[in-house]
Amino acid sequence: MQDFRTLKLLDRFERVFSSFGVDYKIMRKILQVKLTMDGRRVPTIFSQNAKKKDQESNNQYLKSLWIYVIFGLFTIPFVLLGENYLFQMSLFYGIFTFFVMTSMISDFSSVLLDIRDRNILFPKPVNRKTISTAKLVHVAIYLSFLTIALVSIPLIVGLVKNGLLFFIVSTLNIILIDLLIIGLTALIYLFILRFFDGEKLKDIINYVQIGLSLMIMVGYQLLIRSFQFIDLSVSLEPQWWQIFIFPMWFGANMEMIMNGSYQPFYLLFTALGILIPLLSIWIYMKFNDAFEQNLQKLTYHGKAKENKQGKLRQLFLKVICHTKEERAYFRFASSMMKNERDFKLKVYPSLGFSIVIPFIFIMNGFNNNFNELSTSKSYLTIYSSLIIIPTIMILLKFSGKYKGAWIYRVAPIQQLKPIFSGTIKAFIFKLYLPVYLLLSVVFIALFGVRVMPDLVIVFINAIIYAVICFMVLKKSIPFSESIDQYNQNSNAAIIFGLMLFVALFAGLHYVSTLFSYGIYLYMVIAIICLAALWKQAFHITWEKLMG
Repeated sequence: MQDFRTLKLLDRFERVFSSFGVDYKIMRKILQVKLTMDGRRVPTIFSQNAKKKDQESNNQYLKSLWIYVIFGLFTIPFVLLGENYLFQMSLFYGIFTFFVMTSMISDFSSVLLDIRDRNILFPKPVNRKTISTAKLVHVAIYLSFLTIALVSIPLIVGLVKNGLLFFIVSTLNIILIDLLIIGLTALIYLFILRFFDGEKLKDIINYVQIGLSLMIMVGYQLLIRSFQFIDLSVSLEPQWWQIFIFPMWFGANMEMIMNGSYQPFYLLFTALGILIPLLSIWIYMKFNDAFEQNLQKLTYHGKAKENKQGKLRQLFLKVICHTKEERAYFRFASSMMKNERDFKLKVYPSLGFSIVIPFIFIMNGFNNNFNELSTSKSYLTIYSSLIIIPTIMILLKFSGKYKGAWIYRVAPIQQLKPIFSGTIKAFIFKLYLPVYLLLSVVFIALFGVRVMPDLVIVFINAIIYAVICFMVLKKSIPFSESIDQYNQNSNAAIIFGLMLFVALFAGLHYVSTLFSYGIYLYMVIAIICLAALWKQAFHITWEKLMG
Protein backbone atom coordinates (compact mmCIF):
# COMPACT_ATOMS: atom_id res chain seq x y z
CA MET A 1 0.00 0.00 0.00
CA GLN A 2 1.02 3.59 -0.60
CA ASP A 3 2.73 5.40 2.29
CA PHE A 4 0.83 8.69 2.31
CA ARG A 5 2.47 12.02 3.09
CA THR A 6 -0.18 12.76 5.69
CA LEU A 7 0.85 9.62 7.58
CA LYS A 8 4.53 10.63 7.45
CA LEU A 9 3.55 13.97 8.95
CA LEU A 10 1.47 12.17 11.54
CA ASP A 11 4.51 10.11 12.56
CA ARG A 12 5.96 13.18 14.24
CA PHE A 13 3.14 13.07 16.79
CA GLU A 14 3.53 9.39 17.65
CA ARG A 15 4.50 10.12 21.25
CA VAL A 16 1.44 12.34 21.70
CA PHE A 17 -0.92 9.56 20.60
CA SER A 18 0.93 6.97 22.68
CA SER A 19 0.63 9.16 25.79
CA PHE A 20 -3.16 8.93 25.48
CA GLY A 21 -3.10 5.13 25.37
CA VAL A 22 -3.37 4.80 21.57
CA ASP A 23 -1.44 2.04 19.82
CA TYR A 24 0.04 4.30 17.15
CA LYS A 25 1.39 1.59 14.85
CA ILE A 26 -1.99 -0.14 14.60
CA MET A 27 -3.77 3.21 14.20
CA ARG A 28 -1.40 4.07 11.37
CA LYS A 29 -2.18 0.79 9.60
CA ILE A 30 -5.91 1.40 9.96
CA LEU A 31 -5.54 4.89 8.51
CA GLN A 32 -3.36 3.60 5.68
CA VAL A 33 -6.07 1.10 4.70
CA LYS A 34 -8.79 3.77 4.94
CA LEU A 35 -6.85 6.25 2.80
CA THR A 36 -6.03 3.52 0.26
CA MET A 37 -9.69 2.55 0.00
CA ASP A 38 -10.65 6.20 -0.41
CA GLY A 39 -8.50 6.26 -3.55
CA ARG A 40 -9.91 3.04 -4.95
CA ARG A 41 -13.59 3.79 -4.61
CA VAL A 42 -15.86 6.82 -4.81
CA PRO A 43 -17.30 7.33 -1.32
CA THR A 44 -20.21 9.68 -0.90
CA ILE A 45 -18.59 11.41 2.01
CA PHE A 46 -15.76 12.61 -0.18
CA SER A 47 -17.95 13.65 -3.13
CA GLN A 48 -15.68 12.27 -5.81
CA ASN A 49 -16.87 12.34 -9.36
CA ALA A 50 -14.58 9.86 -11.04
CA LYS A 51 -16.00 6.62 -12.31
CA LYS A 52 -14.39 3.38 -11.24
CA LYS A 53 -12.61 2.88 -14.52
CA ASP A 54 -11.11 6.37 -14.27
CA GLN A 55 -9.96 6.19 -10.67
CA GLU A 56 -6.29 6.38 -9.85
CA SER A 57 -4.40 5.42 -6.74
CA ASN A 58 -4.50 9.00 -5.51
CA ASN A 59 -7.59 10.45 -3.87
CA GLN A 60 -9.92 12.33 -6.19
CA TYR A 61 -11.18 14.43 -3.28
CA LEU A 62 -8.05 16.55 -3.45
CA LYS A 63 -8.80 17.45 -7.07
CA SER A 64 -12.17 18.94 -6.13
CA LEU A 65 -10.80 21.36 -3.52
CA TRP A 66 -10.37 24.15 -6.07
CA ILE A 67 -13.97 25.24 -5.53
CA TYR A 68 -13.22 25.86 -1.85
CA VAL A 69 -10.14 27.86 -2.81
CA ILE A 70 -12.46 30.13 -4.83
CA PHE A 71 -14.86 30.42 -1.88
CA GLY A 72 -11.91 31.34 0.31
CA LEU A 73 -11.00 34.22 -1.99
CA PHE A 74 -14.30 35.91 -1.11
CA THR A 75 -13.18 36.18 2.53
CA ILE A 76 -10.05 38.21 1.71
CA PRO A 77 -11.88 41.60 1.97
CA PHE A 78 -12.68 40.83 5.62
CA VAL A 79 -8.96 40.40 6.33
CA LEU A 80 -8.19 43.72 4.58
CA LEU A 81 -11.22 45.59 5.94
CA GLY A 82 -9.44 47.58 8.66
CA GLU A 83 -8.46 47.14 12.27
CA ASN A 84 -11.83 46.36 13.88
CA TYR A 85 -10.83 42.75 14.35
CA LEU A 86 -13.88 41.77 16.40
CA PHE A 87 -16.18 42.69 13.52
CA GLN A 88 -14.17 41.62 10.49
CA MET A 89 -12.72 38.40 11.93
CA SER A 90 -16.08 37.36 13.43
CA LEU A 91 -17.48 37.53 9.91
CA PHE A 92 -14.43 35.71 8.54
CA TYR A 93 -14.75 32.90 11.09
CA GLY A 94 -18.52 32.84 10.58
CA ILE A 95 -18.16 32.25 6.84
CA PHE A 96 -15.46 29.64 7.47
CA THR A 97 -17.72 27.89 10.00
CA PHE A 98 -20.57 27.87 7.49
CA PHE A 99 -18.55 26.02 4.85
CA VAL A 100 -16.90 23.60 7.27
CA MET A 101 -20.09 22.83 9.19
CA THR A 102 -22.14 22.19 6.06
CA SER A 103 -19.36 19.94 4.76
CA MET A 104 -19.29 18.16 8.11
CA ILE A 105 -23.05 17.62 8.01
CA SER A 106 -23.28 16.43 4.42
CA ASP A 107 -19.98 14.61 3.97
CA PHE A 108 -18.25 13.54 7.17
CA SER A 109 -21.24 12.43 9.25
CA SER A 110 -21.09 9.14 7.37
CA VAL A 111 -17.61 8.55 8.82
CA LEU A 112 -18.63 9.32 12.39
CA LEU A 113 -21.65 7.01 12.02
CA ASP A 114 -19.74 4.24 10.21
CA ILE A 115 -20.25 0.85 11.90
CA ARG A 116 -17.88 -1.14 9.68
CA ASP A 117 -14.97 -0.56 12.04
CA ARG A 118 -17.03 -2.08 14.82
CA ASN A 119 -17.93 -5.14 12.76
CA ILE A 120 -14.43 -5.75 11.35
CA LEU A 121 -12.01 -4.59 14.04
CA PHE A 122 -13.84 -5.10 17.34
CA PRO A 123 -13.49 -8.93 17.22
CA LYS A 124 -9.74 -8.44 16.67
CA PRO A 125 -7.20 -7.77 19.46
CA VAL A 126 -7.25 -4.02 18.82
CA ASN A 127 -7.56 -1.35 21.50
CA ARG A 128 -11.00 0.34 21.27
CA LYS A 129 -9.42 3.73 21.86
CA THR A 130 -7.10 3.10 18.91
CA ILE A 131 -10.08 2.38 16.64
CA SER A 132 -12.01 5.46 17.72
CA THR A 133 -8.92 7.68 17.43
CA ALA A 134 -8.30 6.37 13.92
CA LYS A 135 -11.85 7.35 12.98
CA LEU A 136 -11.38 10.83 14.45
CA VAL A 137 -8.01 11.33 12.70
CA HIS A 138 -9.53 10.08 9.43
CA VAL A 139 -12.11 12.88 9.59
CA ALA A 140 -9.47 15.38 10.70
CA ILE A 141 -7.21 14.60 7.72
CA TYR A 142 -9.85 15.43 5.14
CA LEU A 143 -11.17 18.33 7.19
CA SER A 144 -7.64 19.76 7.27
CA PHE A 145 -7.49 19.61 3.46
CA LEU A 146 -10.77 21.51 3.29
CA THR A 147 -9.56 24.02 5.87
CA ILE A 148 -6.29 24.68 4.04
CA ALA A 149 -8.16 25.19 0.78
CA LEU A 150 -10.51 27.71 2.39
CA VAL A 151 -8.17 29.82 4.52
CA SER A 152 -4.60 29.46 3.23
CA ILE A 153 -4.74 32.40 0.78
CA PRO A 154 -6.70 34.76 3.10
CA LEU A 155 -4.30 34.03 5.97
CA ILE A 156 -1.27 34.68 3.76
CA VAL A 157 -2.82 38.01 2.78
CA GLY A 158 -3.41 38.68 6.49
CA LEU A 159 0.22 37.81 7.23
CA VAL A 160 1.43 40.39 4.71
CA LYS A 161 -0.96 43.11 5.92
CA ASN A 162 -1.24 42.52 9.67
CA GLY A 163 1.94 40.67 10.59
CA LEU A 164 3.06 37.35 12.02
CA LEU A 165 1.05 37.63 15.25
CA PHE A 166 -2.20 37.92 13.25
CA PHE A 167 -1.27 34.83 11.24
CA ILE A 168 -0.41 32.72 14.30
CA VAL A 169 -3.55 33.65 16.26
CA SER A 170 -5.78 33.13 13.21
CA THR A 171 -4.26 29.71 12.57
CA LEU A 172 -4.84 28.65 16.18
CA ASN A 173 -8.42 29.92 15.99
CA ILE A 174 -9.06 27.93 12.81
CA ILE A 175 -7.76 24.77 14.49
CA LEU A 176 -9.98 25.39 17.52
CA ILE A 177 -13.03 25.93 15.29
CA ASP A 178 -12.36 22.63 13.50
CA LEU A 179 -12.09 20.85 16.84
CA LEU A 180 -15.31 22.47 18.03
CA ILE A 181 -17.20 21.45 14.90
CA ILE A 182 -16.00 17.84 15.09
CA GLY A 183 -16.74 17.62 18.80
CA LEU A 184 -20.18 19.22 18.64
CA THR A 185 -21.28 17.11 15.69
CA ALA A 186 -20.18 13.91 17.42
CA LEU A 187 -21.82 14.90 20.72
CA ILE A 188 -25.12 15.72 19.04
CA TYR A 189 -25.17 12.28 17.43
CA LEU A 190 -24.15 10.72 20.75
CA PHE A 191 -27.14 12.36 22.44
CA ILE A 192 -29.49 11.08 19.72
CA LEU A 193 -28.02 7.57 19.81
CA ARG A 194 -28.53 7.47 23.56
CA PHE A 195 -32.32 7.81 23.39
CA PHE A 196 -33.41 6.45 19.99
CA ASP A 197 -32.81 3.38 17.87
CA GLY A 198 -33.34 1.84 14.46
CA GLU A 199 -35.30 3.57 11.73
CA LYS A 200 -36.47 6.39 13.99
CA LEU A 201 -32.87 7.18 14.84
CA LYS A 202 -31.92 7.46 11.16
CA ASP A 203 -34.84 9.81 10.52
CA ILE A 204 -33.87 11.98 13.47
CA ILE A 205 -30.30 12.20 12.20
CA ASN A 206 -31.62 13.58 8.90
CA TYR A 207 -33.72 16.16 10.76
CA VAL A 208 -30.79 17.14 12.96
CA GLN A 209 -28.71 17.76 9.86
CA ILE A 210 -31.44 20.03 8.51
CA GLY A 211 -31.66 21.81 11.86
CA LEU A 212 -27.91 22.37 11.99
CA SER A 213 -27.99 23.80 8.48
CA LEU A 214 -30.76 26.22 9.45
CA MET A 215 -28.96 27.20 12.65
CA ILE A 216 -25.89 28.10 10.62
CA MET A 217 -27.91 30.37 8.34
CA VAL A 218 -29.79 32.04 11.22
CA GLY A 219 -26.61 32.34 13.30
CA TYR A 220 -24.88 34.15 10.47
CA GLN A 221 -27.69 36.73 10.42
CA LEU A 222 -27.53 37.16 14.20
CA LEU A 223 -23.78 37.70 13.88
CA ILE A 224 -24.30 40.52 11.38
CA ARG A 225 -26.97 42.13 13.57
CA SER A 226 -24.75 42.09 16.63
CA PHE A 227 -22.93 45.09 15.19
CA GLN A 228 -24.22 48.60 14.55
CA PHE A 229 -23.00 50.70 11.63
CA ILE A 230 -22.77 54.43 12.39
CA ASP A 231 -21.04 56.75 9.92
CA LEU A 232 -19.04 53.90 8.42
CA SER A 233 -17.77 52.92 11.90
CA VAL A 234 -18.71 49.66 13.56
CA SER A 235 -19.76 49.36 17.18
CA LEU A 236 -20.86 46.44 19.34
CA GLU A 237 -23.44 46.56 22.12
CA PRO A 238 -22.81 43.45 24.25
CA GLN A 239 -25.88 41.23 24.69
CA TRP A 240 -26.24 37.98 26.62
CA TRP A 241 -27.30 35.98 23.57
CA GLN A 242 -24.06 36.81 21.77
CA ILE A 243 -22.37 34.19 23.95
CA PHE A 244 -23.98 31.51 21.74
CA ILE A 245 -22.54 32.96 18.50
CA PHE A 246 -19.21 31.19 18.70
CA PRO A 247 -17.48 32.94 15.73
CA MET A 248 -17.51 36.01 17.97
CA TRP A 249 -15.43 34.12 20.56
CA PHE A 250 -12.55 33.97 18.13
CA GLY A 251 -13.10 37.48 16.80
CA ALA A 252 -12.88 38.74 20.39
CA ASN A 253 -9.47 37.20 21.03
CA MET A 254 -8.21 38.77 17.80
CA GLU A 255 -9.47 42.17 18.98
CA MET A 256 -7.91 41.68 22.40
CA ILE A 257 -4.51 40.55 21.13
CA MET A 258 -4.16 42.84 18.10
CA ASN A 259 -5.66 46.02 19.61
CA GLY A 260 -5.03 45.41 23.33
CA SER A 261 -8.71 45.79 24.26
CA TYR A 262 -9.03 43.82 27.50
CA GLN A 263 -12.73 44.38 28.17
CA PRO A 264 -14.53 41.83 30.36
CA PHE A 265 -16.66 40.34 27.59
CA TYR A 266 -13.57 40.02 25.35
CA LEU A 267 -11.92 37.98 28.11
CA LEU A 268 -15.08 35.86 28.50
CA PHE A 269 -15.36 35.20 24.75
CA THR A 270 -11.64 34.35 24.54
CA ALA A 271 -11.93 31.87 27.41
CA LEU A 272 -14.96 30.24 25.75
CA GLY A 273 -13.10 30.02 22.43
CA ILE A 274 -10.28 28.07 24.05
CA LEU A 275 -12.10 25.93 26.60
CA ILE A 276 -15.25 24.83 24.73
CA PRO A 277 -13.48 23.25 21.67
CA LEU A 278 -11.04 21.37 23.91
CA LEU A 279 -13.85 20.35 26.28
CA SER A 280 -16.05 19.09 23.41
CA ILE A 281 -13.27 16.87 22.07
CA TRP A 282 -12.45 15.62 25.58
CA ILE A 283 -16.10 14.73 26.24
CA TYR A 284 -16.35 12.96 22.89
CA MET A 285 -13.25 10.87 23.64
CA LYS A 286 -14.49 10.23 27.19
CA PHE A 287 -17.86 8.89 26.06
CA ASN A 288 -16.64 7.33 22.83
CA ASP A 289 -17.16 3.77 24.09
CA ALA A 290 -20.85 4.51 24.66
CA PHE A 291 -20.99 6.19 21.26
CA GLU A 292 -19.53 3.16 19.48
CA GLN A 293 -21.81 0.81 21.41
CA ASN A 294 -24.93 2.77 20.48
CA LEU A 295 -23.87 2.85 16.83
CA GLN A 296 -24.96 -0.78 16.66
CA LYS A 297 -28.54 0.50 16.72
CA LEU A 298 -28.03 1.70 13.15
CA THR A 299 -28.03 -1.92 11.97
CA TYR A 300 -31.68 -2.29 13.01
CA HIS A 301 -33.95 -1.54 10.09
CA GLY A 302 -37.31 -1.94 11.75
CA LYS A 303 -40.52 -3.22 10.26
CA ALA A 304 -41.73 -2.11 6.89
CA LYS A 305 -44.55 0.40 7.10
CA GLU A 306 -47.78 -0.27 5.34
CA ASN A 307 -48.55 2.43 2.86
CA LYS A 308 -52.29 2.91 2.84
CA GLN A 309 -53.71 4.91 -0.04
CA GLY A 310 -56.77 6.94 0.93
CA LYS A 311 -59.53 7.69 -1.55
CA LEU A 312 -58.71 11.39 -1.53
CA ARG A 313 -55.06 10.66 -2.27
CA GLN A 314 -55.97 8.30 -5.08
CA LEU A 315 -58.26 10.94 -6.57
CA PHE A 316 -55.50 13.55 -6.35
CA LEU A 317 -53.10 11.15 -8.02
CA LYS A 318 -55.53 10.56 -10.90
CA VAL A 319 -55.89 14.31 -11.40
CA ILE A 320 -52.17 15.06 -11.69
CA CYS A 321 -51.13 11.80 -13.42
CA HIS A 322 -53.22 10.89 -16.44
CA THR A 323 -52.02 7.36 -17.12
CA LYS A 324 -51.55 4.24 -14.98
CA GLU A 325 -47.86 4.11 -15.90
CA GLU A 326 -47.26 7.68 -14.80
CA ARG A 327 -49.11 7.06 -11.51
CA ALA A 328 -46.97 3.97 -10.90
CA TYR A 329 -43.72 5.90 -11.38
CA PHE A 330 -45.08 8.77 -9.29
CA ARG A 331 -45.65 6.37 -6.40
CA PHE A 332 -42.27 4.72 -6.96
CA ALA A 333 -40.39 8.04 -7.01
CA SER A 334 -42.32 9.27 -3.97
CA SER A 335 -41.36 6.14 -2.06
CA MET A 336 -37.69 6.51 -3.03
CA MET A 337 -37.63 10.18 -1.96
CA LYS A 338 -39.25 9.26 1.34
CA ASN A 339 -37.16 6.20 2.22
CA GLU A 340 -33.81 6.62 0.41
CA ARG A 341 -31.55 7.87 3.20
CA ASP A 342 -28.57 8.78 1.04
CA PHE A 343 -30.89 10.86 -1.11
CA LYS A 344 -32.43 12.59 1.91
CA LEU A 345 -28.98 13.25 3.36
CA LYS A 346 -28.16 15.32 0.29
CA VAL A 347 -31.55 16.91 -0.37
CA TYR A 348 -33.11 17.76 2.98
CA PRO A 349 -30.51 20.35 4.08
CA SER A 350 -31.10 22.12 0.75
CA LEU A 351 -34.82 22.20 1.47
CA GLY A 352 -34.05 23.81 4.81
CA PHE A 353 -31.94 26.47 3.12
CA SER A 354 -34.71 27.23 0.63
CA ILE A 355 -37.06 28.04 3.51
CA VAL A 356 -34.63 30.41 5.20
CA ILE A 357 -33.11 32.22 2.20
CA PRO A 358 -36.21 34.33 1.24
CA PHE A 359 -36.45 35.68 4.79
CA ILE A 360 -32.75 36.47 4.86
CA PHE A 361 -33.23 38.70 1.81
CA ILE A 362 -36.22 40.35 3.49
CA MET A 363 -34.30 40.89 6.75
CA ASN A 364 -31.40 42.46 4.89
CA GLY A 365 -33.76 44.83 3.06
CA PHE A 366 -35.86 45.99 6.00
CA ASN A 367 -34.85 46.75 9.57
CA ASN A 368 -37.97 46.02 11.64
CA ASN A 369 -40.10 48.35 9.50
CA PHE A 370 -43.07 46.03 8.93
CA ASN A 371 -45.38 48.78 7.68
CA GLU A 372 -43.03 49.49 4.81
CA LEU A 373 -42.52 45.77 4.27
CA SER A 374 -46.23 44.93 3.92
CA THR A 375 -46.69 47.40 1.06
CA SER A 376 -43.48 46.52 -0.80
CA LYS A 377 -42.79 43.98 -3.51
CA SER A 378 -40.36 42.02 -1.38
CA TYR A 379 -42.61 38.99 -1.76
CA LEU A 380 -40.64 38.37 -4.96
CA THR A 381 -37.82 37.10 -2.72
CA ILE A 382 -39.75 33.83 -2.66
CA TYR A 383 -38.11 33.14 -6.02
CA SER A 384 -34.89 32.46 -4.12
CA SER A 385 -36.48 29.20 -2.94
CA LEU A 386 -36.26 27.96 -6.54
CA ILE A 387 -32.47 27.79 -6.46
CA ILE A 388 -32.62 24.31 -4.91
CA ILE A 389 -34.40 22.86 -7.94
CA PRO A 390 -31.33 22.27 -10.19
CA THR A 391 -29.45 20.48 -7.41
CA ILE A 392 -32.36 18.18 -6.63
CA MET A 393 -33.01 17.53 -10.33
CA ILE A 394 -29.41 16.33 -10.62
CA LEU A 395 -29.79 14.16 -7.53
CA LEU A 396 -32.91 12.42 -8.87
CA LYS A 397 -30.78 10.04 -10.91
CA PHE A 398 -28.73 8.89 -7.91
CA SER A 399 -29.49 6.30 -5.26
CA GLY A 400 -27.77 4.21 -2.65
CA LYS A 401 -29.77 1.25 -4.01
CA TYR A 402 -28.87 1.88 -7.64
CA LYS A 403 -28.12 -1.80 -8.31
CA GLY A 404 -31.87 -2.43 -8.40
CA ALA A 405 -32.09 -0.35 -11.59
CA TRP A 406 -32.04 -3.58 -13.63
CA ILE A 407 -35.81 -3.60 -13.09
CA TYR A 408 -36.11 -0.87 -15.75
CA ARG A 409 -34.67 -3.23 -18.36
CA VAL A 410 -36.79 -6.27 -17.55
CA ALA A 411 -40.04 -4.36 -17.03
CA PRO A 412 -42.36 -4.06 -20.07
CA ILE A 413 -41.61 -0.36 -20.53
CA GLN A 414 -42.79 0.89 -23.91
CA GLN A 415 -42.05 4.60 -23.39
CA LEU A 416 -39.72 6.53 -21.11
CA LYS A 417 -42.00 9.56 -20.91
CA PRO A 418 -44.08 8.36 -17.92
CA ILE A 419 -40.88 7.53 -16.00
CA PHE A 420 -39.54 11.07 -16.23
CA SER A 421 -42.83 12.94 -15.99
CA GLY A 422 -43.98 10.86 -13.02
CA THR A 423 -40.67 11.38 -11.21
CA ILE A 424 -40.65 15.15 -11.76
CA LYS A 425 -44.26 15.42 -10.61
CA ALA A 426 -43.33 13.44 -7.50
CA PHE A 427 -40.47 15.85 -6.83
CA ILE A 428 -42.69 18.90 -7.31
CA PHE A 429 -45.55 17.69 -5.13
CA LYS A 430 -43.63 15.71 -2.50
CA LEU A 431 -40.56 17.91 -1.98
CA TYR A 432 -41.03 21.40 -3.38
CA LEU A 433 -44.77 21.89 -2.71
CA PRO A 434 -44.49 21.59 1.12
CA VAL A 435 -41.71 24.20 1.10
CA TYR A 436 -43.75 26.44 -1.20
CA LEU A 437 -46.93 26.14 0.90
CA LEU A 438 -45.07 26.96 4.11
CA LEU A 439 -43.49 30.01 2.51
CA SER A 440 -46.84 31.04 1.02
CA VAL A 441 -48.59 30.99 4.40
CA VAL A 442 -45.89 33.19 5.94
CA PHE A 443 -45.80 35.53 2.94
CA ILE A 444 -49.58 35.97 3.01
CA ALA A 445 -49.30 36.84 6.71
CA LEU A 446 -46.57 39.38 5.94
CA PHE A 447 -47.89 40.94 2.72
CA GLY A 448 -51.61 40.20 2.81
CA VAL A 449 -53.94 38.29 0.48
CA ARG A 450 -53.00 40.66 -2.35
CA VAL A 451 -49.99 38.45 -3.12
CA MET A 452 -52.01 35.27 -3.74
CA PRO A 453 -52.02 35.67 -7.57
CA ASP A 454 -48.27 36.30 -7.39
CA LEU A 455 -47.75 33.14 -5.38
CA VAL A 456 -49.69 31.14 -7.97
CA ILE A 457 -47.36 32.47 -10.68
CA VAL A 458 -44.34 31.54 -8.57
CA PHE A 459 -45.54 27.94 -8.38
CA ILE A 460 -46.17 27.81 -12.14
CA ASN A 461 -42.70 29.23 -12.77
CA ALA A 462 -41.24 26.68 -10.37
CA ILE A 463 -42.68 23.86 -12.50
CA ILE A 464 -41.42 25.56 -15.69
CA TYR A 465 -38.00 25.86 -14.07
CA ALA A 466 -37.97 22.17 -13.15
CA VAL A 467 -38.80 21.23 -16.74
CA ILE A 468 -36.08 23.56 -18.11
CA CYS A 469 -33.56 22.00 -15.71
CA PHE A 470 -34.58 18.54 -16.91
CA MET A 471 -34.15 19.57 -20.55
CA VAL A 472 -30.72 21.12 -19.97
CA LEU A 473 -29.21 18.54 -17.63
CA LYS A 474 -27.82 15.20 -18.74
CA LYS A 475 -30.59 12.59 -18.91
CA SER A 476 -30.50 9.42 -16.86
CA ILE A 477 -33.07 6.95 -15.54
CA PRO A 478 -34.20 8.07 -12.05
CA PHE A 479 -32.35 6.47 -9.13
CA SER A 480 -30.24 4.32 -11.48
CA GLU A 481 -26.73 5.61 -10.67
CA SER A 482 -24.62 5.27 -7.56
CA ILE A 483 -24.88 8.27 -5.29
CA ASP A 484 -21.15 7.81 -4.69
CA GLN A 485 -20.63 9.38 -8.12
CA TYR A 486 -22.39 12.61 -7.17
CA ASN A 487 -20.07 15.59 -6.98
CA GLN A 488 -21.63 18.96 -6.27
CA ASN A 489 -18.43 20.78 -7.23
CA SER A 490 -18.40 19.36 -10.76
CA ASN A 491 -21.97 20.59 -11.30
CA ALA A 492 -21.40 24.03 -9.79
CA ALA A 493 -21.00 25.82 -13.14
CA ILE A 494 -24.14 24.41 -14.75
CA ILE A 495 -26.17 24.98 -11.56
CA PHE A 496 -25.04 28.59 -11.49
CA GLY A 497 -26.04 29.00 -15.15
CA LEU A 498 -29.49 27.55 -14.48
CA MET A 499 -29.95 29.97 -11.57
CA LEU A 500 -29.98 32.80 -14.09
CA PHE A 501 -33.45 31.59 -15.10
CA VAL A 502 -34.62 32.35 -11.55
CA ALA A 503 -33.50 35.96 -11.97
CA LEU A 504 -35.28 36.04 -15.34
CA PHE A 505 -38.54 34.76 -13.85
CA ALA A 506 -38.36 37.25 -10.99
CA GLY A 507 -37.55 40.10 -13.38
CA LEU A 508 -40.48 39.32 -15.67
CA HIS A 509 -42.73 38.98 -12.65
CA TYR A 510 -41.65 42.41 -11.39
CA VAL A 511 -42.26 44.00 -14.79
CA SER A 512 -45.78 42.47 -14.91
CA THR A 513 -46.65 44.21 -11.63
CA LEU A 514 -46.03 47.62 -13.24
CA PHE A 515 -49.12 47.32 -15.46
CA SER A 516 -52.80 46.99 -14.72
CA TYR A 517 -53.80 43.31 -14.91
CA GLY A 518 -50.24 42.59 -16.00
CA ILE A 519 -49.96 39.93 -13.35
CA TYR A 520 -52.90 37.99 -14.81
CA LEU A 521 -51.54 38.31 -18.35
CA TYR A 522 -48.23 36.96 -17.08
CA MET A 523 -50.08 34.06 -15.44
CA VAL A 524 -51.77 33.12 -18.72
CA ILE A 525 -48.47 33.31 -20.62
CA ALA A 526 -46.75 31.20 -17.96
CA ILE A 527 -49.44 28.50 -18.19
CA ILE A 528 -49.13 28.39 -21.99
CA CYS A 529 -45.34 28.13 -21.76
CA LEU A 530 -45.62 25.36 -19.18
CA ALA A 531 -48.02 23.36 -21.36
CA ALA A 532 -45.76 23.72 -24.41
CA LEU A 533 -42.58 22.79 -22.55
CA TRP A 534 -44.19 19.85 -20.76
CA LYS A 535 -45.44 18.44 -24.05
CA GLN A 536 -41.98 18.50 -25.63
CA ALA A 537 -39.64 17.78 -22.73
CA PHE A 538 -40.12 14.05 -22.11
CA HIS A 539 -40.00 12.52 -25.60
CA ILE A 540 -36.83 10.51 -24.98
CA THR A 541 -36.01 7.09 -26.40
CA TRP A 542 -33.72 4.38 -25.03
CA GLU A 543 -31.33 4.98 -27.94
CA LYS A 544 -31.10 8.71 -27.20
CA LEU A 545 -30.69 8.05 -23.49
CA MET A 546 -27.88 5.52 -23.93
CA GLY A 547 -26.21 7.53 -26.66
